[in-house]
Amino acid sequence: MVKIRLKRIGAHKKPFYRVVVADSRSPRDGKFIEEIGTYDPLKEPAEVKIDTEKVQKWLANGAQPTETVKRLLKQAEVQ
Repeated sequence: MVKIRLKRIGAHKKPFYRVVVADSRSPRDGKFIEEIGTYDPLKEPAEVKIDTEKVQKWLANGAQPTETVKRLLKQAEVQ
């Protein structure tokens, strides 16, 4: 199953995330299919940048977003 989820990058106590499309069996920070955006929770307000065309394409192909990514997509007004 293909998931749209967060991949954590960034230093200790300074989180930064990439929104990626990955196989559900791969590890959180492991192999992914495509990067479709970023999420920076440290900025005020939190900064979300998402490529809407890529998200729509993956959702149409059956990719399932995680709960956190669903919230971020609503915040970025994608869904």
